[in-house]
Amino acid sequence: MSTEPAHPEPVRHHDHGTWLVQFTGRILVVCPRCGGRAHVVPRPGLAAPKYFSALLFQPRRLTCAGCGAVANWTAEERGAGLVGAVPGGTEDPFFRRPLWLQTRCAGRILWAYDEKHVDALAAYVGARLRERHASPTMAMFARLPAWMKSAERRDEVLAGLVTLHALARLSTPADRSDAAHERGDRPRHHGSMLFRGGPY
Repeated sequence: MSTEPAHPEPVRHHDHGTWLVQFTGRILVVCPRCGGRAHVVPRPGLAAPKYFSALLFQPRRLTCAGCGAVANWTAEERGAGLVGAVPGGTEDPFFRRPLWLQTRCAGRILWAYDEKHVDALAAYVGARLRERHASPTMAMFARLPAWMKSAERRDEVLAGLVTLHALARLSTPADRSDAAHERGDRPRHHGSMLFRGGPY
């Protein structure tokens, strides 16, 4: 019987076309009133969307448990349709508040919407083998910046994601990351259109 140690199977990541919009159901942001952690979620009472792309049009509510701040967002109307939000960058796509989950990493800013988003990024970054099973046109992982996908940066990025996970459990203004401030790097192109016939 061989006494040589077994070589573990390299960690694989299977990308089936996950979109960034799929992580917009709950976004942690910096409260506009107190600077602590606030939540952006679909307005209570709405039915779950049939397609995840509808998350870009759902009315949203920002709430802060620390100071009681509340704000509401509805999609811009254009003719007979609604203009959807555009995800991406270090601001939330609805209220344009700085994301709570931001940290400095490899000379850049690493960000995420919530813990599920952090977990998805960590699974991708930590994988030694990455397999794509869908078109990269709108897929989140295919559109990540090169520094996040680099094997040389893997340990730095994973450490940054651990920091983001820890930040998600914190909530006071004093807990706010020094990286979490406005940058104006949210995509500014027009969002997709929804011609109303649904619940919004």
